Amino acid sequence: MVETVISALYGGFLVSIEIFGLTLLGALPLGLVISFGSMSRIKPIAFLTRGFVWIVRGSPLMLQLLVIFYGPGLLFGWNLWGGSDSGRMVAALTAFILNYACYFSEIYRGGVEGIPQGQREAGQVLGMTRAQIFFRVTLLQLVKRILPPISNEVITLVKDTSLARVILVYELMWEGQRFIKSAGIIWPLFFTGVFYLVFTGLLTILFRRLEKRLDYFTV
Repeated sequence: MVETVISALYGGFLVSIEIFGLTLLGALPLGLVISFGSMSRIKPIAFLTRGFVWIVRGSPLMLQLLVIFYGPGLLFGWNLWGGSDSGRMVAALTAFILNYACYFSEIYRGGVEGIPQGQREAGQVLGMTRAQIFFRVTLLQLVKRILPPISNEVITLVKDTSLARVILVYELMWEGQRFIKSAGIIWPLFFTGVFYLVFTGLLTILFRRLEKRLDYFTV
């Protein structure tokens, strides 16, 4: 029994890590693109982007998972994701990436708008393009400003990966929980708790070190 539990938890652990890593890989750059849209001088683009962000941030991630996975089939009769495990994983990643990209976009936007306008104006006076101003003047300050809130969202993502079980993605929490019904044991859940504690602890240490390395850059 112990070997069976450990093997199942290890498989769930790998799935949770996959969700976590691929979500960050997609959401961090997409969030930057969305933030540019919400700050756009073209009002229709800014309005639509902010409306999308408002909807995503204002609704539960669990609801978004259910709508994205079941919605196409129930509304249009189109089984977009199929019934395979890979299809469920793609649907889960789509929901996670869109959700976290919207949260990251607001962090990016707050970081950019928090930088004094005078610095950007000085760059324009020196003949720098908008891209040069962003990468040479704004970016370094932006990284230091957004690191603490980004770290909070990343740590939250570790725990949110457990929500993927609502569309039967067999991540760590699902694997731990199923033994309650199948074997009448609860101790596998304690192992899942240890995983989340250790993982978030390591991330906390990592982000603290990154913040210390950026201490030389005062804003």
